[in-house]
Amino acid sequence: MRRLACFLACCGFLAAACAQTATTVASGEEDLEISVCSPFEPVIFWSWRQAAGEPDPARVRNLPYVDAVSVRANDGRTLRGYRIRHGGSTSSMAEGYVLVALGNAMLADQLVAPMTFLRRHGFDVYIFDHRGYGRSDGKARLKAMARDYLHIISWLNAKGYGKRALYGMSFGGIVLLNAIGAGAVFDAAVIDSAPSRVSDRGCPDSYDPVNNLPADSSRIMIVAGGKDTVVRPADMAALVERARRRGATVIEEQSFAHPFQDRDPAIHQRRMTIVRDFLVGASR
Repeated sequence: MRRLACFLACCGFLAAACAQTATTVASGEEDLEISVCSPFEPVIFWSWRQAAGEPDPARVRNLPYVDAVSVRANDGRTLRGYRIRHGGSTSSMAEGYVLVALGNAMLADQLVAPMTFLRRHGFDVYIFDHRGYGRSDGKARLKAMARDYLHIISWLNAKGYGKRALYGMSFGGIVLLNAIGAGAVFDAAVIDSAPSRVSDRGCPDSYDPVNNLPADSSRIMIVAGGKDTVVRPADMAALVERARRRGATVIEEQSFAHPFQDRDPAIHQRRMTIVRDFLVGASR
């Protein structure tokens, strides 16, 4: 991510001349799949999709509590992912849900097994492939992907869950904070290793995570890792500072690397415990 982000930043000078505002497609509906960051946005997302690899059904085949799910996005694209069913009775409703928003080089089936620990706490866990990744349709574009998560949250909230929790890592934190800034209703959110800004990479500042923090951020936790070489502490500093001023819980852990890149399993486990405890506690 660091190398690709730097490449995009080098091309940022073109953004002012080439940035596109909202347009309409032939049907008169808003075109979500335009590039808003720079002319190189499609190339950057293509590179990240290549890094994510191909979906592998074998990763979830032997997990009887996992269901394939899909939702239609606002523009008709189908977003596909998985639901990890809660650990209670199969006839009972889960106490709540956790929506996991992935980093930009991840696929949903890669994170199903690692996130099953949350089902033991009464949650259904939902993980979707980003638009244009894995099994999901469409073209990967920041504008569309941010809008997708606002739509997915609304779709989940309509199901009547009592607790509504969000966990976004890296790029997933960017799109979740954009959804929150657009009015998504939630009870608890963990933003793990998301940069303060994307405007320094040629994107409009309206997409900057730091500009999408709500005035009352008490239901949000920000996690920053001292050993993170992908989203460095300096990249998160403005987000951390503003989140703290607005009442968020802030975890600055010097031993943490980027999510799912902690070399010591004990450190990764501590990170997941922090995430779990906040989501479970804050959503009560």
